[in-house]
Amino acid sequence: VQLQASGGGLVQAGGSLRLSCAASGRTFRDYTIGWFRQVPGKEREWVATISWSGESTYYADAVKGRFTISRDNAKNTVYLQMNSLKPEDTAVYYCAASGTAWNYDGRGFGYWGSGTLVTVSS
Repeated sequence: VQLQASGGGLVQAGGSLRLSCAASGRTFRDYTIGWFRQVPGKEREWVATISWSGESTYYADAVKGRFTISRDNAKNTVYLQMNSLKPEDTAVYYCAASGTAWNYDGRGFGYWGSGTLVTVSS
């Protein structure tokens, strides 16, 4: 499966952005999708994950209550709605797909998309 993240940009603290992860190739609905982020020079950080059906969602403590992950399997797209953004949310955001068991450190995610940059100004 091929993944393409989009929707990043520059926003002021307290603002909102919605990221999209568009998939093509193999059956999208077979995959768990995760969002990760990375600041240059720092380790990649897990943000959120959604099950193949959309029934189960998981969030990192740093974004819980502010970010919402969702998916539209008819459109082969996963979304990350980001509200109440903080400067520390600034990073390149990546989406990834897992067809097996997954881990918060990225293990199990065999497919990765290109990233989209989110910059939150104070």
